[in-house]
Amino acid sequence: MADLFGSEAPAIDAAPGDNAPLAERLRPSSLDEVIGQDHLTGEDGAIGRMVKAGKLSSMILWGPPGTGKTSIARLLADAVGLRFVALSAVFSGVADLKKAFAEARKMAGADRRTLLFVDEIHRFNRAQQDGFLPYVEDGTITLVGATTENPSFELNAALLSRAQVLILHRLDETALTRLLDRAEELEDKQLPLTDDARAALIASADGDGRFLLNQAETLFDLDLDERLDPPALAKLLQRRVAVYDKDREGHYNLISALHKSVRGSDPQAALYYLARMLVAGEEPLYLLRRLVRMASEDIGLADPSALVQCLAAKDAYDFLGSPEGELAIVQATLYLATAPKSNAAYKAQKAAFKTAKETGSLMPPQNILNAPTKLMKDIGYGAGYTYDHDVEDGFSGDDYWPEAMEPQKFYEPVGRGLEAKIAERLVYWEEQRARRRGSRDDAEGA
Repeated sequence: MADLFGSEAPAIDAAPGDNAPLAERLRPSSLDEVIGQDHLTGEDGAIGRMVKAGKLSSMILWGPPGTGKTSIARLLADAVGLRFVALSAVFSGVADLKKAFAEARKMAGADRRTLLFVDEIHRFNRAQQDGFLPYVEDGTITLVGATTENPSFELNAALLSRAQVLILHRLDETALTRLLDRAEELEDKQLPLTDDARAALIASADGDGRFLLNQAETLFDLDLDERLDPPALAKLLQRRVAVYDKDREGHYNLISALHKSVRGSDPQAALYYLARMLVAGEEPLYLLRRLVRMASEDIGLADPSALVQCLAAKDAYDFLGSPEGELAIVQATLYLATAPKSNAAYKAQKAAFKTAKETGSLMPPQNILNAPTKLMKDIGYGAGYTYDHDVEDGFSGDDYWPEAMEPQKFYEPVGRGLEAKIAERLVYWEEQRARRRGSRDDAEGA
């Protein structure tokens, strides 16, 4: 394998030594040995078709850690006869890139093309990413980048337009089981685990094949008289920490799942995603801010107490801190998920803001303008205003819209929760307004 600073890798068939890590010794020697990515490496997959045609396009391999991105890149070079060079964006800089490009151009002159594999490519800044473009365009290199982050957010649009984005899947239970079977075959012995402990080991990997093999290697090195059960395994090994970056896609995926679970009135799923984020170390106040937003956006006046619950949870968390205060966050989440739903206030806001921008600075009718000075009274400000509390039912039915604008309807309550009663009230007021408008028209006509 190439070193991290970009030297050329040895041949694929160069077997790793006996002292090499298990994950390295189990690296596949051909694409059909890659586990869990058949949608790409199979005959009908994007990679399978390119290999069959004998021609690779530049690509970005996007997937979680331990899913085979590096192995696939090395095997691709071997499959189509390209020179394989590897760089890591964590350790490489501009000088390393220039050296790799110069060597690739020199080798291209000798009719030997280069596959440049860039691990963690999203860690290169925008200017460094732009540096790849001329060498990709003129065919000096075939770029294969690997990233655990969403390329849409982390990579330049210009680079993405010149490369296919291929998505690698998190390894499922079947794929991880096959990986353990191969490890036992290579080591010529069984893992010292009960069936339940073996299942627990697979679950602990959280889809990461490299992590699973590292854990298996630890177990192979043990000299045990009897097999471990799940509790004994848990004492011996650490569970893999969930993949979660607070400022990256994992963060946005989980908050989206939490929001949609609340909106969809599924308290069980909402609680699960809330727990996922808190366990992974998310800032509780961030979650509280999002819950406050949900209370207004997805519940609103169908249950006005939802907003009160969220603000109370914020106060409770401020008062208690972690972990005691997290129960208040749970309570608020469950309240939102089980409350009647309405986005009427949210839709009303968007519609009203849009109309406000379109209508500019129309004056309200003079009768509802304040008249703090004599001049303003003399020119008609406030003239004819009806004080609603002085009329029947506390409702005057006056027209409050600018003269150059027809009355609009922004807020339309749904038939759920408190908004069902609000809807009845609005209908009643509209009927009263129409009746009194008709009475005034009759009076003016007489």
